[in-house]
Amino acid sequence: MVKNKGFKSGYAAIVGRPNVGKSTLLNELLGEKVSITSPKPQTTRWQIMGVQSLPDAQIIYLDTPGIHEEEKRAISRYLNRVATSVMFDADVIVLMVDATQWKSEDELVVKALKQTDKPIILAINKMDLLAEKAAVLPLIEKLKNKLPFAGIVPISAKKALNTHALQHDIIQLLPEGPLLFPVDQLTDKSIRFQAAEIIREKLICSTEDELPYTTAVAIEAFTQDEKITEISAVIWVERPGQKAIIIGKKGDHLKKVGMAARRDLEKLVKGKVFLRLWVKVKEHWTDDEKSLRGLGYE
Repeated sequence: MVKNKGFKSGYAAIVGRPNVGKSTLLNELLGEKVSITSPKPQTTRWQIMGVQSLPDAQIIYLDTPGIHEEEKRAISRYLNRVATSVMFDADVIVLMVDATQWKSEDELVVKALKQTDKPIILAINKMDLLAEKAAVLPLIEKLKNKLPFAGIVPISAKKALNTHALQHDIIQLLPEGPLLFPVDQLTDKSIRFQAAEIIREKLICSTEDELPYTTAVAIEAFTQDEKITEISAVIWVERPGQKAIIIGKKGDHLKKVGMAARRDLEKLVKGKVFLRLWVKVKEHWTDDEKSLRGLGYE
């Protein structure tokens, strides 16, 4: 049943190469943090759904991993499959690009989008970093020759610049329909999933080189009562040397990760958290389909 005449509802997929700000945009549009962020590529590994309920529409945003060239490992192929599959399921696609630079991976996204007939909005992010706003015009002309856009919106997800205009354009392209989710629902991800992602975010932000891409977090136990939430999690890595780096001298690094994660976890559960972390080795898990499935990468 339609909520009221003219009410719109549907799915809007946010796609683009790594590090263009897709997760930052999702969090800004929702006014809540549902997708972890970092300046490092491949932070988003899943399709993250965020539900925005408005008086005249309900938008279900789909944040996706960045489409990238590296497909040597099984996890890279998995990430690209997740990112491209939503292009065929969404009602509207938001193509997000960086106003300050164009990369070969952007071309991969454009190539994938040519296979869909869904309406596409071009969101040109990081406009706040341009001294002269007119400098973006050649990029717009270049992209208009590659894809037909239903709208073009220069934005800054970080500074919340023009994001309401983007939201307006998305609503215009959604079909009329009923509420698809309860108005108080923000995401489809469980609290256990969100807890694991928070821990992984703190790991990503505190480690260097390839470590962020060879770590995974699994929640082993999650119990809540009126006084405290107890969480036990395992951080999986591929090599003993990586385990030593994450633990750090006398466990100092792991303690810092735990402290940073606990602060955000207490915001998530709105109460006190007791967090236990272990680091274990699962060799070559990023290039093993069975291991990936065991860690939830279906």
